[in-house]
Amino acid sequence: MHWIKGRVTRQAHVDIPEGTVEEEFGRRGFFGRVSHLYRTHAPVGWTKLEGDLRPHAFQTLELPGLSGDWLEGRVAFLGNADVTLHLAKLHTPMPYFFRNADADEILFVHRGEGRIETDFGPMAYERGDYLVIPRGTTYRLAPSAETAMLVIESADEVEIPPRGVLGNHALFDTDVIEVPEPQPPEEEAGRTEWQVKVQRQGRISTITYPFHPLDTVGWKGDLAVWRLNVRDIRPVMSERYHLPPTAHVTFLMKSVVVCTFLPRGLETGDPGALRVPFFHNNIDFDEVIFYHAGDFFSRAGVGPGMVTFHPQGIHHGPQPGAVAASKTKERTDEEAVMIDSRRPLELTPAAQSISFPDYWKSWMAAK
Repeated sequence: MHWIKGRVTRQAHVDIPEGTVEEEFGRRGFFGRVSHLYRTHAPVGWTKLEGDLRPHAFQTLELPGLSGDWLEGRVAFLGNADVTLHLAKLHTPMPYFFRNADADEILFVHRGEGRIETDFGPMAYERGDYLVIPRGTTYRLAPSAETAMLVIESADEVEIPPRGVLGNHALFDTDVIEVPEPQPPEEEAGRTEWQVKVQRQGRISTITYPFHPLDTVGWKGDLAVWRLNVRDIRPVMSERYHLPPTAHVTFLMKSVVVCTFLPRGLETGDPGALRVPFFHNNIDFDEVIFYHAGDFFSRAGVGPGMVTFHPQGIHHGPQPGAVAASKTKERTDEEAVMIDSRRPLELTPAAQSISFPDYWKSWMAAK
C-alpha cells in the first residue's frame, strides 16, 4: 500500500515544496517501510529539551583514563549488550598479548602506525586502517608512532554486507583486503615467560606460557584477521538523489551497522536535489558518528576525534545554514565512521563527564 496526501514532491529528496522541509520517517535504518513528511518547520527547531533523550557530542581524545595501557587505558564511552565503543591510545608495544573471548573487534586507526602481531601472523597498520579481529584471536599491538584507535567490540560476528545489484566489487573489491603471513616470532634473549590476558564476561584472566604464544607456522581457511584502509573504499554516488547512509555500509552485524563516510561528489546533476542529510529521528537505531578527518559540512563545530550520539526518538539533520551552504559545494571533504545500533546505547560516566552540555542547542532556529 502506498498513499499520497497533501503537498509533496514526486521524488524523495528532490524539489522539496517551497516553504517546507522534508523528514524521512522510516523503519529498519533506511532498509524498511518509509514515508516522507513535508513540514512547515524543521523538527529540530526546539527551544527546550529536558530528559535523557538529548543528543550528545564530545571529544574522545579527552576521555579521562586514557593511560596508554591497551586494557586499562582503552576507555569505553557508549555501549549495550551488542556493542561497546572505546577510544584507546598506545605509546609503546604491549608487554602482554590479548584475546577477547567476548566479542569480535574492529580497530579503526585514527592516528599512528605500527604493527599488529596475531595468531595468523603480523601485519603493519597505519592511519585510516580498519583491523578486523575475530573473537578468540590472540594479538599484540606494537606502535612505532603514538597510536589512537576507535575500538568497536561486537558480540556478533563482523561480516561484509551483500552488495546486491551493485555487484560484488562495489564499495571495495575484496582483493584489497590484506591478511597476515605467518612469521617466526622475534627472539628475546633471556625471556622465559609470555602472558596472554583473556577477556571473558568482561573479566580478565591471565595465562602464562613458557614459549611465545604466536607460534603459528601456517594457516588456511576463510576466518582470519584482516585489514582494510579507507583509501580503498570507493563510495557509491548519485548526482541526482541523496543516498541514505546505508549506501555506505562497510560492516554488518545482527544488530549493528558500521558505515564509512568518505569524500565524494555531491548531487550536482539536478538543481532541486538535496545535498545534505535529510531530517530523520532514528526510529529503530541509535546513531553514533566518529569524526576522523576533513570538514563535515552538515554539522558545525566538529573536528577529528569527536563523536556525536543521536538516540532513537529525537530528530536530527542539517544544522542552520548547512542547506544554503551546500548549494555551492560540489564535493564533500569528510572522513567519518558511523555506528548504528538497534538496541539503545548508554553513555558511560567517562563520556558524560566530557559531553558538551549545549550540543542540543546547535539546531535551534533551523529553517
